[in-house]
Amino acid sequence: MFNRLSLLAENKNAMLLGVFVLVAFFALIFLLVFARYFSLWIQCVTTRANISLPSLLMMSLRKVSPSIIVRCKIMAVQAGLTRVYPISTKALEAHYLAGGNVPNVIRALIAAHRAGLVDLDWQTAAAIDLAGRDLLDAIRTSVYPKVIDCPDSKRGSTTLSAVAKDGIELKVRARVTVRTNIKQLVGGATEETVIARVGQGIVQAIGSTASYKMVLANPDSISRTVLSEGLEAQTAFEIVSIDIADVDVGENIGARLQADQAEAQVRVAQAKAQEQLSAYTAEEQEMVALIQENRAKVVMAEAAIPLAIAQSLAESKLSLLDYYELRNLQADTKMRDSIAGGEPATK
Repeated sequence: MFNRLSLLAENKNAMLLGVFVLVAFFALIFLLVFARYFSLWIQCVTTRANISLPSLLMMSLRKVSPSIIVRCKIMAVQAGLTRVYPISTKALEAHYLAGGNVPNVIRALIAAHRAGLVDLDWQTAAAIDLAGRDLLDAIRTSVYPKVIDCPDSKRGSTTLSAVAKDGIELKVRARVTVRTNIKQLVGGATEETVIARVGQGIVQAIGSTASYKMVLANPDSISRTVLSEGLEAQTAFEIVSIDIADVDVGENIGARLQADQAEAQVRVAQAKAQEQLSAYTAEEQEMVALIQENRAKVVMAEAAIPLAIAQSLAESKLSLLDYYELRNLQADTKMRDSIAGGEPATK
């Protein structure tokens, strides 16, 4: 009986010890959690961010940084954004889980709210951020316009080359002042497109000018012409102004092209003359060959004369007296040719 009572007492002590250890374990976990999130929770309470301690714990379980969400929610509340835009804690967590830059979006919304940009709300800002655009920089550019060089010196070219109607080259450097167009920020073209369009417009405007002197006398006319073309269409920027920073006179492209054309014409004429000379030379060689051929025929004909004379003598068609008269005539002709300095007659 005594042993049974002792065993029951030991079991009871063991149970009490187990309960104590379990309570101590949960108390330790609570203290650790409380110590980790207490400062964040105090900040939420004092700033009326409306984020409870269990919500902070659930953020960690969802792999969301509680410090980032709390800091962003406090910034939104203190800046008065929650009275203008419906920004909830779940929305901040969703944007964080989607890979967005939550602090950057909140700062951008605060800057837009302070600047009076009513076209930007939380949904639009989150979409722009997820699209890969730097929303805070876009808001700053919208409030404080940005100046970009045309052409971009980072790409190696410092001036635009354009030729007026009189053939004179002008080297132009312009500065374009732009501000962000929030409505077209998603899907709108970037700075490179604006620079390319402005460069194209300047080249076109100078090319349509009658003389380079008009551009030098009034460069502002080029700016007005380019601005009137609506180059900011379908871009993320609105062009405020285009200022011609520098204009230099380059080469006389028209004269150089005319000289090149004249040189090309001379080469064509020389080629045609050489072709005609070759044709004449070939024709001359053909005539020389024809002369040689005719001379050969004459020699062959003269070689047949003695045979004809002999045959005529044999057939009594030619008398001996006639033959000697013919010889005397040939000798007389040869003598006359010798006196005249001509070629001797062929026998």
